[in-house]
Amino acid sequence: MQTTNNIPKLTVVGAGPGDPDLISLKAIKAIQSADVVLYDALINVDLLKYASSAQEVIFVGKRKGCYAYQQEQINELIVQRAKSFGHVVRLKGGDPFVFGRGAEEIDYAKSKNLRVDVVPGMSSALSVPTHQGIPLTKRGISESFWVITGTTKNHDISSDIELAAKSTATIVILMGMSKLSEIVQLFSAENKQDLPIAIIQNGTYANENIGVGTIASIQDIVEEKELSSPAIIVIGEVVSQRATLDRIQTEVRELETSF
Repeated sequence: MQTTNNIPKLTVVGAGPGDPDLISLKAIKAIQSADVVLYDALINVDLLKYASSAQEVIFVGKRKGCYAYQQEQINELIVQRAKSFGHVVRLKGGDPFVFGRGAEEIDYAKSKNLRVDVVPGMSSALSVPTHQGIPLTKRGISESFWVITGTTKNHDISSDIELAAKSTATIVILMGMSKLSEIVQLFSAENKQDLPIAIIQNGTYANENIGVGTIASIQDIVEEKELSSPAIIVIGEVVSQRATLDRIQTEVRELETSF
């Protein structure tokens, strides 16, 4: 085992929804101080430029059910690398405590006597709809919102979606594209065929794509626009309140090219 003067430590860091500008300064500082970075599939790899001082940068994510490492292996990798090198940064998309298993990894690291810390991230559940001008709450339209995983650990649709379909709240579903037909059936059973719905693929990235329709029409729109994972599903009257936005960065680029 390599000797080190660094104290074994884990920092779980939220990388935000995708746009590399949507990460906190504290998260950047943590990455810059890392001896080892373990990163997930949904992070923007442009963020790895901040890990120039790291001795190792390791991909531990999954894509469409294909795992680079199982969770138990990731837990052991965190501990082994922390004891060998010092500071391990576990870089996760969005916020690490929103369907990110960050709390599980911290619990395991603490059980192995590592120091632990967490840096919050901008959750895609909130930031992606906002980026598209969809307000999750709006006075007189929606008083609350639910954030639900579409697929449980056992690969079933979450039972909470059936409960949510009975409410007037805005519903945000993560990891739900494979369950879209079942989601449509649940809302249709509540006579909500005309309820607005939006599906946002690659939210905040340059290749972001969105389909907007109703519960009755959304599956045809998904096929027409070739929408697939990773995507966020937003259901509720707020979708019809979508604002048209003027992007500041677009205006800056136009100014730069005018000189």
